[in-house]
Amino acid sequence: MKIFIPIALIVAFLSSCATSGKEPFHKTAEYIDLESFSGDWYVIALLPTIFEKKAANGIENYSLTEEGNIRVKYTFRKGSPQGKEKIMYQDGWVYNNESNADWRVRPLWPLKLPYYILEIDEQYQYTVIGTNNYKYLWIMSRNPDMDEDLLKQIINRMTDRGYDMTDLMYMKQNWDSQ
Repeated sequence: MKIFIPIALIVAFLSSCATSGKEPFHKTAEYIDLESFSGDWYVIALLPTIFEKKAANGIENYSLTEEGNIRVKYTFRKGSPQGKEKIMYQDGWVYNNESNADWRVRPLWPLKLPYYILEIDEQYQYTVIGTNNYKYLWIMSRNPDMDEDLLKQIINRMTDRGYDMTDLMYMKQNWDSQ
């Protein structure tokens, strides 16, 4: 019986990642310079995974490995900006070397899930990441806050692409108490 629970969870997760077929979903950013993309990104708004629903002060850090792959480190505080710090790691691979905007990430073995860089600012000051099922989305910035008008424009563009923004969550980013 114990073996069926993890398998059932994996099957349920994989089925939730099925492609919906909506277009222009797979339109990613034209090109990502991986060196410029590397570093810290503050999570501003998101369609959260189960792990992020009560997160605060979320930061994604991307770094290149010696093999040319990507190491993703997600650091956040549980419940509030003063909550206990949690760290999650994922391994990533560039799936489309022409654009570097289509990746696969592994949150846990054996999964390799689609991870798309949908938008990137010319100066690499904000980015938008999505998955292949329209369920998860991350709007991130190099700073812990983002211009409200810019954020509204991004949200409108993602809505136009087919994302249901009803459950959009704004990540608490409070660094005064750190």
